[in-house]
Amino acid sequence: MEPTAAGASITLKDVAAASGVSLSTASRALDDRGTASRSAAAEHVREVAERLGYRRNSFASSLRRGETRTLGVLVPRLSDTVMALMFEELERAASSRGYFAMVATSGDDPDDEQRAAETLLDRNVDGLILATARLDDELPRRLRKRGVAHALVLRTDGVSPSSLGDDEVGGYLAVRHLIDLGHRDIAVVTGPSFTSSAVGRLAGARRAFAEAGIDAPAKWLLAAGYGIENGYTAGETILGGHAANRPTAVFAANDNIALGVIAAAHRFGVAIGEDLALVGYNDIPLSARLSTPLSSVHVPLAQIAGTAIDLVFNPDMGPRIRKAMPTLIPRASSGPPRQFD
Repeated sequence: MEPTAAGASITLKDVAAASGVSLSTASRALDDRGTASRSAAAEHVREVAERLGYRRNSFASSLRRGETRTLGVLVPRLSDTVMALMFEELERAASSRGYFAMVATSGDDPDDEQRAAETLLDRNVDGLILATARLDDELPRRLRKRGVAHALVLRTDGVSPSSLGDDEVGGYLAVRHLIDLGHRDIAVVTGPSFTSSAVGRLAGARRAFAEAGIDAPAKWLLAAGYGIENGYTAGETILGGHAANRPTAVFAANDNIALGVIAAAHRFGVAIGEDLALVGYNDIPLSARLSTPLSSVHVPLAQIAGTAIDLVFNPDMGPRIRKAMPTLIPRASSGPPRQFD
C-alpha cells in the first residue's frame, strides 16, 4: 500500500494489518498521551505507520473522550519578557503531559481579560491558566462558580489554585542583600498595587527594613507599572534631585523596572554599581549581559509552570497555593555605598 502525500487515506486498521497486530495493539503503540512503549512490537507498529504515512487524528480521538488536550493560557502581554518566558515554560510543561497550550493576551483591563478568557473557552480548552489575576479580579471567582478547571500563575487571589514564586521572600532577599552591603538609604520601586506579586515583594522589603531598624522615607517607596518606561519615570523621581538627597541603592520589583532605572541613572550621570546599587527581580536572560550585569532575584519559572498545569487537573492534591523558592543572584550592579573623602 502506497502512502498518499498527507497520509489521509491511511487508517489505523491499515497500520494494524500491515504490522500484523490487532487494532488495539496498534492503537496503544500510536497513543501519544503518555510515555511511548519501547517494546519491539510497538516500535514495529510505529515504523510501519511512518512508512505508510499514517497520521493519528489526536483531536478527533480526544473529542470522543470529551476532551481536547488543549490548555488556554492568558497573559497580559507577550512583549513582557517574563510573560513570554512563562508561556514558553507552560508550553513545554503542557507538551510533556500530552497537552497543547494556546495563548491569548488581555492587557490589564478586567473586561478585556474576561473577553479573552471566553475566547479560549469557546475553543473548548480543557482548562485555563491565568497570568493576569488581579487581587480584585472577578474572573477567577466566576471560573470557580462555573466549575472551570483553572490555575493562576505568578500571581494569586488567595483562593483559586495558584503557582508562583514566594514574592515576600524574594523582596526580603533583595533588600537584605543591599543592607548587608552597608546601604541604609534604599528606595523600592514596586509593581502595580493590584497584583499579589507587587504586594508580596513590598512586604518582603518592609520586613528587611524593620529587621535592620531602617525607616525608609515614603518618597522612596514608589508604586509603578512593570514596564521599562515605568522604571524610567520612577528613576527620574528618585534621582532627579540633589545628589545629597538621593538613595544609595534601589530595589526594583522586576528587571524591566530596573532597566528603566538604569536609563534614568545614565541621564543624570549616576554610575550603576558605583554611585548607585541596583537589584532587580526575575533574572531575565538580559540581566547577566548588561554592561554592568544586574543583580536580580531568580524565580524558577519551569517549576512554577509544571506545578500550575498539575493544579489545573488536580487542585486538591496538596496545597492549593504553592510557592517556589526564589534565590538572589548578586552581580556587579550591587556594590557597597560609595565612600567620599
